[in-house]
Amino acid sequence: MKKNIQALQNIVSRKGSSKVLTFSIPHVFKALQLLSEEKFVSRATLGKEIRLGEGAVKTLILHLKEAKMIDSTRSGNFLTEKGKKFTSQLQKIIPNECIIEKNLLTPKKINHAIILKKYASSIKAGLEQRDYAIMYGSSGCTTLVFKNNRFVFPGEDKDCLSKDEKTKQTLLDNLKPSEGDVVIISSSDDSFVAEISAKNSALWTIATN
Repeated sequence: MKKNIQALQNIVSRKGSSKVLTFSIPHVFKALQLLSEEKFVSRATLGKEIRLGEGAVKTLILHLKEAKMIDSTRSGNFLTEKGKKFTSQLQKIIPNECIIEKNLLTPKKINHAIILKKYASSIKAGLEQRDYAIMYGSSGCTTLVFKNNRFVFPGEDKDCLSKDEKTKQTLLDNLKPSEGDVVIISSSDDSFVAEISAKNSALWTIATN
């Protein structure tokens, strides 16, 4: 999977230009997710969903085309066979995400949870995951491991959601975890920041393990 992350990094490289890009790896991943959900996605929709200006969207599309991940028609942009295969590989590791409400564990207004399949052995104390999330504006990040049908903090065995059945059920229903999975929850007062910072944390966890 490290090769997949490197491929994302190549897409956000400057391609010899001195211009500083306004998008990065988690933005590309979100774009690929959108393209995998719809047959065609317009430039305007990409800009709205990824919060990029018109120029940045044009550059992102150009880079994705150069990587042969997407192509375009008058109907919009779509994944190529290479793009579909690549996105599918990433989604096997990161298949589900969800929003959870303010709770005792993550007290911020908006909390975006993302699952990493079978990455429990790669997690130490969760500090790296927090740092990767904070890089993208997260106000807090919590890492959990799914162990013995419970959500626990890394290196512990106590069910940290034993007193919050609602949050626990939300994670179970939406993320569908199994033994050895990791859940990263990034918090913010802004839903997009919570999401993009959670994605960044998950993707760099893959890249560094």
